[in-house]
Amino acid sequence: MSDHHTYKKIEVVGSSKSGTDDAIRNAIAECAKSIKHLEWFEVIDTRGHIVDGQVAHYQVTLKVGFRIENS
Repeated sequence: MSDHHTYKKIEVVGSSKSGTDDAIRNAIAECAKSIKHLEWFEVIDTRGHIVDGQVAHYQVTLKVGFRIENS
């Protein structure tokens, strides 16, 4: 075990028809399918998609941090 850790951050956009919390959860769930050692997320931006004058999708940009394996 190392006496330090090294991390990497990636940027992703999650979306949901029901709200920003679900958009965040959807993005993290998808990342967890292929990235090990997820540690944190930061909300960078929130926006939405409008159709016929109504909110159709909430979109949240996240930076997701994960620890590099064996660090």
